[in-house]
Amino acid sequence: MNTPDLTAYLNGRFAPLGDLSVPVLDRGFLFGDGVYEMIPVYSRKPFRLDPHLERLAASLAAIRIANPHTQAEWRRIIETLVRHQPFDDQSIYLQVTRGVAYPRNHAFPAEATPTVFLLADPLRTPLPAQVVSGIAAVTQADVRWLRCDIKAISLLANVLARQGAVDAGVAETVLLRDGLLIEGSASNIFVVRDGMLLAPPPSHLMLTGITYDLVLELAARHGMPHQVREITEAELRSADEIWLTSSSKEVLAIVTLDGTPVGNGAPGPIYKAMYQHYQAFKTEVMRTGKDIQ
Repeated sequence: MNTPDLTAYLNGRFAPLGDLSVPVLDRGFLFGDGVYEMIPVYSRKPFRLDPHLERLAASLAAIRIANPHTQAEWRRIIETLVRHQPFDDQSIYLQVTRGVAYPRNHAFPAEATPTVFLLADPLRTPLPAQVVSGIAAVTQADVRWLRCDIKAISLLANVLARQGAVDAGVAETVLLRDGLLIEGSASNIFVVRDGMLLAPPPSHLMLTGITYDLVLELAARHGMPHQVREITEAELRSADEIWLTSSSKEVLAIVTLDGTPVGNGAPGPIYKAMYQHYQAFKTEVMRTGKDIQ
């Protein structure tokens, strides 16, 4: 495999990505025993780093891994990694596993030092054509475990859901459980009905994204009617607009769902307004390192 010429971080060492490796007995490799974060960086400024690190700490606590760094230490590592890259807009992948242990045993080892890995890739935002024309999605039953609020590296169910979208020639799979909208395979999902923006409530069944929170903040700031409540499958399928949100996808309109047009089959007016608010926020806040007041 040709490894990109990028500087990454592993257990206290900054080095070319291709020079880094972890032992085969690492529990992240053997069990998917670890957690991760994705942090967008605009103009070399990590966006809302503290909330990302707080979510990381919550995920670590939930699976009983001692946080290997203080918030200040994490910040120094991330800022150093950002400086090493030749591009300004980045996507930081941060992973912590329980570490290396022998013999292989499902139970927690008596002693293990967490493995810490960080990688910075170029931040790839949606293509202009996707913003203008919208994207397609399919639905699937959510068969994942009951702690999707933990940002765990054991993502096989999400991988299969995402591959289902690829196989169908669409951009995303929308997950449904017990007749309710949950989220996408790698995104949060919003619905617009009769001028009201609706968002599924945070729970143990979904991973609430930082972008999810930002969209709700922007809706409140700009006077957009919105509610956080359960959304039924029937409401999803009869929605006027459906949106996908994530740190890399930003805000995108889903214009067909399971081959059926959403609304009039084009990005709607409320989506277009939110997209403009998001881009303005990115320019005025994300790229300057300020935060919403």
